[in-house]
Amino acid sequence: MGSFSTMHWLIVLVIVALVFGTRKLGTFGSDLGSAIKGFKDGIREAEPVEEKADTVKPAAALGDAQETHAAPKQ
Repeated sequence: MGSFSTMHWLIVLVIVALVFGTRKLGTFGSDLGSAIKGFKDGIREAEPVEEKADTVKPAAALGDAQETHAAPKQ
């Protein structure tokens, strides 16, 4: 069972067009396009948050800072 040939995909496309109609398919295409655009915009907005996460001090640096503030040993 290999991949479908071009003729198989054309037949499937014709059957889908007959079942759903071209108007519904056009609406579906435009809705899908706007959803993808919204997803890309959301990804672009999320990138600055990730950049701020990179500025957090590593755990080793925090450990050194905690040792300097510890109570003196007796």
